[in-house]
Formats: sequence, C-alpha cells, structure tokens
Amino acid sequence: MKTKVLAAAAALSALAAGGAAWAHHSFAVFFDETRTVRVEGTVTSFRFTNPHALVVMNVTQPNGQTVEWRAETNAPVVLQRRGWNRSSLHAGDRIIMDGWPSRDGRNYMRLRSARNAADNRLIGSAPFSTGDE
Repeated sequence: MKTKVLAAAAALSALAAGGAAWAHHSFAVFFDETRTVRVEGTVTSFRFTNPHALVVMNVTQPNGQTVEWRAETNAPVVLQRRGWNRSSLHAGDRIIMDGWPSRDGRNYMRLRSARNAADNRLIGSAPFSTGDE
C-alpha cells in the first residue's frame, strides 16, 4: 500500500513539473525573432502574474473589424526592474505594442515595448529584448 501511495505521489509530481516546464518556455520555440509586429488598440486586460505577465487588447483593422491581440511580457520581477507595476496598464488605455510575432500566425506576440498612443510615451523605462527572462 505504501509503495502505491509513493508511486502515485511521484506520478503527480512528474505531471506538475511538466506543466511548470511548459508554462516557462523558450522564446525561440514560440516567437519569430527575425520579424516584428506593431499594433495599436485598446487594452482590455493586464495580468501582472507569473510566469509571464499578459496584455490583452482590441485592435480595429482597416476594414472596421475588431480583433483581439495578446502580448506576453516578462515575469513581474523583470517588469518591475523596467519600471512597470500592476497599475502600468488599465482596461480602456489606448496603446501601441511592438513585439516579436508568434510562429503559428496567431494574434500573439512577445512584447518588446508598449507606448501610450496619445503621446507615444514609453511605458516602463526601457524596451525588452529576446533574452529578457
């Protein structure tokens, strides 16, 4: 009985570790560092959480259709070193996001920089690089 309990605990630990490894992934696997993308729109949410913060925004295309874009950022500890905090972005803010696009063609990027759309002011103190973790 004790062996079965230990085996079950080991199996659950392995599954949990696999999930954590997936959550913190390599930049190059998911994003194309040879290209950049820029979108302007309205923030719908900003999650300042580990392992990577996330910006979600609505972007109106030239044809009038609205599409959702998501931008993965760094961990909150890295964001804080670059002048970000939980209040850096709010729903309703108009911003411009620059970043590296996802390799699978989704409206998803790794954020390089975010700027206030009204005055082009950089949010935070410096852009991010592909090596920031």
